[in-house]
Amino acid sequence: MENLTRKIIKSHLVSGEMIAGQPIEIKMDQTLTQDATGTMAYMQLEAMGVDQVKTEKSISYVDHNTLQSGYMNADDHAYLQSVASKHGIYFSKPGNGICHQVHLERFAKPGKTLIGSDSHTPTSSAMGMIAIGAGGLDVAKAMAGIPYRLVMPQVINIKLTGKLKHGVSAKDIILEVLRQLTVKGGVGKVFEYSGEALKDLTVYQRATITNMGAELGATTSIFPSDEVTYEFLKQQGRPEDYVYMTADEGCEYDGVIEIDCSSLQAMAACPNSPDAVQTISSLAGKKVDQVAIGSCTNSGYEDLMKAAKILEGKKIADHVSLVVSPGSRQVLMKLIENGALKTFIQAGARILECTCGPCIGMGQSPKSEGISLRTFNRNFYGRSGTLSAGVYLVSPETAAASAIAGVFCDPSTLEYDDTIEESPYYVDDSMIIAPSKHPEEVEIIRGPNIKPLPVNEAMSNVIDKKVVIKLEDNITTDHIAPAGARVLPYRSNIEKLSEFVFENNIEHFDQICKSNNGGIIVAGENYGQGSSREHAALAPMYLGIKVVIAKSFARIHKANLINFGIIPCEFVNKEDYNAVDFMDELVIENTYDLVNNPILIVQNKTKGTTFKVNTSLSNEDIEILKAGGALNYIRNQQ
Repeated sequence: MENLTRKIIKSHLVSGEMIAGQPIEIKMDQTLTQDATGTMAYMQLEAMGVDQVKTEKSISYVDHNTLQSGYMNADDHAYLQSVASKHGIYFSKPGNGICHQVHLERFAKPGKTLIGSDSHTPTSSAMGMIAIGAGGLDVAKAMAGIPYRLVMPQVINIKLTGKLKHGVSAKDIILEVLRQLTVKGGVGKVFEYSGEALKDLTVYQRATITNMGAELGATTSIFPSDEVTYEFLKQQGRPEDYVYMTADEGCEYDGVIEIDCSSLQAMAACPNSPDAVQTISSLAGKKVDQVAIGSCTNSGYEDLMKAAKILEGKKIADHVSLVVSPGSRQVLMKLIENGALKTFIQAGARILECTCGPCIGMGQSPKSEGISLRTFNRNFYGRSGTLSAGVYLVSPETAAASAIAGVFCDPSTLEYDDTIEESPYYVDDSMIIAPSKHPEEVEIIRGPNIKPLPVNEAMSNVIDKKVVIKLEDNITTDHIAPAGARVLPYRSNIEKLSEFVFENNIEHFDQICKSNNGGIIVAGENYGQGSSREHAALAPMYLGIKVVIAKSFARIHKANLINFGIIPCEFVNKEDYNAVDFMDELVIENTYDLVNNPILIVQNKTKGTTFKVNTSLSNEDIEILKAGGALNYIRNQQ
């Protein structure tokens, strides 16, 4: 008897044993990229010399950088469309929708595997598939037919009982999980959902939960494929993709968490972390300046319809700015057909594109000291574009209720009809472009902002560098390589992008690195949480960072560091973190012997002390590091 996670992994296992904590390799059926990470992924695919992708289906989405205030984003879109056409990849045009929403609607399949260059790729696991977020290079490798390497996760069962009350939603379920487990509570784990409450959770609601499982640091989260899944696929016009997939009765898990949905209240994640959760009732009356409804977490048809039900016949408060961004063109067309779009506009909402938009910092920054309620998945410091703003993560129901009241408002206190009529979905794939049948005739378009990939040098046996920055716990990839309209257009230009690294932590980090011929980063717990953005490893590599020493690492970022030839080390004694300071000179010897001895001795030449670090690397990880990164390693293999 096996749980669902183990069933799917077993059917895709290429090497290794399915023992928690042990390295394994699995075959990937599908890949997903988006434009903020996809340009680099496809440049890496080209560098591998791959002619046509080896997956069952690969899709390139444009949804992050659609603000075209200069030529750079438009040039990258042209590159992405041409490279997709040439290499056998489907291309979802700007305006078609957010990658996770569209993939859930049009491509996700029960029992399959998906790897995506976006940390919220697990959204599609709401359909009973294993969907994992990773760095762009790992996605490029999957497109090249190379199995995905990961550590076999523990499988934790989250049993949902009871039934959600009026005004309480799936967003509140995942906020409760985050409240209990914190942003590092899912590292090395898969959360598999079961229980009587599932029959009342639609695919879109399940997707909200699997989407925000990324904020736990989980490998993925997964729901079974059942009658609810079948109804969704029928509405999407693809019932033939349905496969019944569920855990065996009486199967074993590495842990069980039970949540009584009937006891949950409407909640919010307070600034600046998704696990800083409080009830809305405890925040009631606090003034709200901005409300944003959308993102890959809460922009499905039902999400927006519930918000529309609350807003119907009402006006938002005079001092509130409300923006709504549907998750896909499919959803937007439904809102037009049933009149809900009119409801939003009459209430005073501004309608944005079917894109990530404000969630990735592309516009709609709050005012100084402003309070912004967002139905998004992340509220990291500075991500909204306004450092002094307070960003809260809430459900669409809470967002709509609070927009009307002008203060935090618990939607369970309002009378409104929260039933959503079922009707056929609007399906039109005309904005998904199939790859060329004559790839040899396709010319790849490269704008002037697309620069060659930086190449790392092979690892040295002795590393002698200074600590160029010391950081606290829970440093995100947004800290390392900021998002937003000012920075992301340079995602294909690592030299320029490197100027922004750690800009909200220390001034002129790039110049510090250049003045010291690179260096070493020292950090606390959960270093690199958040986005799968491999630029957070690639830009530091360009600046000469050779080692990151942290108390612990987020899964995706650790893999990205290895892929780009930066050694990730963990303090054996976490107290040693306190004895290392900015600009201390550290020496690490015998890195070539990591296969035989994963423990390295670090000499602090400045202080005349030593301490131990653990690398916990597989033999292949070590070979990749020795080569100076995965691209060098692959070239050497070829």
